[in-house]
Amino acid sequence: MATVNVTDASFQTDVLESDKPVLVDFWADWCGPCKMIAPALEEISDELGDQVTIAKMDIMENTGVPGEMGVQSIPFMVLFKGGKAVAQKVGAAPKSQLKGWLESELQAIG
Repeated sequence: MATVNVTDASFQTDVLESDKPVLVDFWADWCGPCKMIAPALEEISDELGDQVTIAKMDIMENTGVPGEMGVQSIPFMVLFKGGKAVAQKVGAAPKSQLKGWLESELQAIG
């Protein structure tokens, strides 16, 4: 299951009303570290797709949600469950670290 693109318009439906947890990766085309972690997030989506949806939001095309969330630096990942932000991670990391962090957060929120 590939990552999904989320917009300001689809955020409510795709993220807040999702029946499973959603990890939103706030990114921009000019962000080198964002591009570095994109393949890792695709792989994690394939591996954990039954447990979590991995979504990407371009902060240059969508300014509403990132503004409300106070996104200051990217990559910025926020895990949502039941319409609430339950965990966040700033900055790039190797796939093993990203996956480990996500798995432990998913376990914590049950």
